[in-house]
Amino acid sequence: MNTGTGVPGGGTLIVHAAAPTAASVTGGVLLGLAVVLAVAHAFGRLAQWVRQPAVVGEIVAGIALGPSLLGLLPGDLTSLLFPADVRPFLQVLSQLGLVLFMFGVGYQLDRSHLRGAGQQVTAVSLSSVTLPFLLGMGLAVVLEPTFITAELESDRLLEPALFLGVAMSITAFPVLARIIDERGLNKSRLGAVALACAAIQDFLAWCVLAVVVALVQAAGWGSLGWLVVESAAFVCTLLYVVRPGLRWLLAPERRWAGAPVTHAALVVGLLLSAWATEGMGLHAVFGAFAFGAVVPRRHVDALAPQVPERIEQTSIFLLPAFFTVTGLSTDLGGLGWQGALMLLAAVAVACAGKFAGAFGAARLTGATTRESTTLGILLNARGLTELVILNVGLSLRVLDSRMFTVMVFMALITTVMTGPLLHWVRPPEPGPPRKRRAIPFAPHGRVRRENP
Repeated sequence: MNTGTGVPGGGTLIVHAAAPTAASVTGGVLLGLAVVLAVAHAFGRLAQWVRQPAVVGEIVAGIALGPSLLGLLPGDLTSLLFPADVRPFLQVLSQLGLVLFMFGVGYQLDRSHLRGAGQQVTAVSLSSVTLPFLLGMGLAVVLEPTFITAELESDRLLEPALFLGVAMSITAFPVLARIIDERGLNKSRLGAVALACAAIQDFLAWCVLAVVVALVQAAGWGSLGWLVVESAAFVCTLLYVVRPGLRWLLAPERRWAGAPVTHAALVVGLLLSAWATEGMGLHAVFGAFAFGAVVPRRHVDALAPQVPERIEQTSIFLLPAFFTVTGLSTDLGGLGWQGALMLLAAVAVACAGKFAGAFGAARLTGATTRESTTLGILLNARGLTELVILNVGLSLRVLDSRMFTVMVFMALITTVMTGPLLHWVRPPEPGPPRKRRAIPFAPHGRVRRENP
């Protein structure tokens, strides 16, 4: 930007404002990431102290670094720590953390627990998607007069209604996986059923989201059909090309077999899979999850069981950046009394739809009351995946800033509720306390212990 100032003799001195250099941007990214990790670790430990999963503390930390808390202090600390030229780089790091984490979720999914549970998984998944979806659309109709139309792409109700339906029907697959692991349900059939239901729900929700994207961008229904074809081709490629190829590449008798080749193959494969689904219009996390699910675990176990653990540790290092990027777009103080009523309505609709849908379907398919209640509680957690969905909606302008904030805090509240309700329904077994770990998944189902 140029500014003119008077000089002796009547001339004008042109002063050029210094543009950010690569070094200054790099330094800003390093400083911002350091602050994000330090605050996330502190809040994560605090969350564990109050019997919440560490991820809940990390989400709160991300929101606290935004205008909802840090922005209220004098000196505009949020803009000082995260200037505009630094935020796109934090966004890239946050997406990389999501992709790596979702690979770990897919890799740890034990399909043996799902044998004989197909009918129950299908019924619970469809019921706990359909009911909250319909209730979410109804909520959009009720809240339409409160929408900030100037921030929306159009004045039509269809797109926001469909989007709120998707947001209400989602389950936070990564957060749910961490909650299940930290609660000791990762080896149980119930935990595997909950993860399978969440995976199916998220897939269905993303398919509906593709419809919303097509409507907003005026791409037509043909793009949705093409997306289905591309998705089917992608899954078939993973099952019938990638998986056999990995078995051949990672066979113990190969001369090159070992940790370096295994590490390279898994990282390259998950990144390419994420790139493929991102290019198709689905989120990159689905490609990474699908690749993790088809990786031949026995081959990896035999060659380099430490490699998946390293990938998971990297994801934990980067994941708090995503919560911070979301928190920078969230302002609780700007809701007002009307926004507070919207938040109460959103939480009520979210809990009623998820719990009733999951509980009823589980009971009808033979689950006990305790198991059905547990499923209803688990599938009501929305945290991480919900934040991904909401950021998509904000970028498409089918959500205004106030509704975005309402839905972010709805996601946080429903996730925070999961721990205490689960503790009430399934109290810990008597005996030595289970040691908490910072790493959310243990490779091959084993329990990893922290170093003394």
